[in-house]
Amino acid sequence: MSDRTLPPFQVLTKPIGPICNLDCSYCFYLEKEQLYPGHHEWAMQPDVLEAFIRQYLKASEQEVVVFAWQGGEPTLLGIPYFQQILALQQRYADGKQIQNAVQTNGVLVDQAWADFFAENRFLVGISIDGPAELHDVYRRNKGGASTHAAVERAIRTLHDTGVDFNTLTTVNSANAEQPLAVYRYLQSIGSQFMQFIPVVERKAATAGRDVLVLIGPRTEGPAEVTPWSVRPEQYGEFLCSIFDAWVQEDVGKTFVQMFEVALQMSLGMESSLCVFGETCGTALALEHQGDLYSCDHYVYPEYRLGNILETDIASLARSEAQQSFGLAKKTSLPPECLRCEVLAACNGECPKHRFMPASDGTLRLNYLCGAYKRFFVHADPYLYWMAVALSERRSPAGVMTYAREQMEGSTKDGCGSSVVCV
Repeated sequence: MSDRTLPPFQVLTKPIGPICNLDCSYCFYLEKEQLYPGHHEWAMQPDVLEAFIRQYLKASEQEVVVFAWQGGEPTLLGIPYFQQILALQQRYADGKQIQNAVQTNGVLVDQAWADFFAENRFLVGISIDGPAELHDVYRRNKGGASTHAAVERAIRTLHDTGVDFNTLTTVNSANAEQPLAVYRYLQSIGSQFMQFIPVVERKAATAGRDVLVLIGPRTEGPAEVTPWSVRPEQYGEFLCSIFDAWVQEDVGKTFVQMFEVALQMSLGMESSLCVFGETCGTALALEHQGDLYSCDHYVYPEYRLGNILETDIASLARSEAQQSFGLAKKTSLPPECLRCEVLAACNGECPKHRFMPASDGTLRLNYLCGAYKRFFVHADPYLYWMAVALSERRSPAGVMTYAREQMEGSTKDGCGSSVVCV
């Protein structure tokens, strides 16, 4: 298979590795510091930064190249560091357009940062888990203090400065119990673009050879799902509750990544979100010292592809090892998935979550299987309605009238709000 037959790849870059100013209980990345014992310089050094930007731009055949910066907490590096990034991007752009996106916890985002983001057209993803009583359950600073007020202040500053931003909300065992409180709160602070990411982590009884405790799906030995992880039934209810509010009131006004992707697939398009793609392997993670890993959720020694100072990033991203990693998502589906009515929408979701017993005796069934089956079955009539409307060049927003009629009818007939009576 030639490079040109392979899909484009993206890189989630960790310019400060796992170093962060918060100590979120559910964070799977903080302990990655243990992979680099004795390490003291966490900022991506100039030679690595230049090599990455040069190689990434050269490897991309797209006219618009997106750089995604994450951590840890990237704003710890300061504005001058990001000005250096912009200078290197311009040096190696070679006529290509460049877009930058940064994911931040928001604690350090002040007016200076907002001005910088606005001037340089950064898309800012900001992490917030809902109102203070839900956000602060797990998202606290190193001293154990609340972070909510600082994050809310950052969002107001970004909004008032005209910065394009979206909110990233982890769905955990606490906020999953109050889906509408989370959704309405995010709307109240001006979020029009929302991402909801389920927290699912397993904790090993003892640290493995890689000294990590939060383990990957193929790690053997005794382990249990962490208490902060969302339960499947919680996540299913969370998605359906927010979808019901959205499809009756907010289509075309509030954009929820999960729902937009589900509509894409209803139109017969490929998922723009890797977890619902047939295969994966095109979203890699670059650590601060140049190590490239198969995926942000697979930063374990066995998934290290190499170092970009030794082998160029295109060769690593398109290597046989990475192709095998991506294809395994499809070829390792358990029997339950192969005969499932929502397979075309779910595709087994993220392999990271496939650690439950399947009927063939393997541990390949997705932990969130029940949640996704419930959501996709529930949302299907409305997604189908919107897909037909779009194919007929009508506005999909008309689904709101249809949804209100259906849901009002289901309530009158004694059905629950999460079921459409037929």
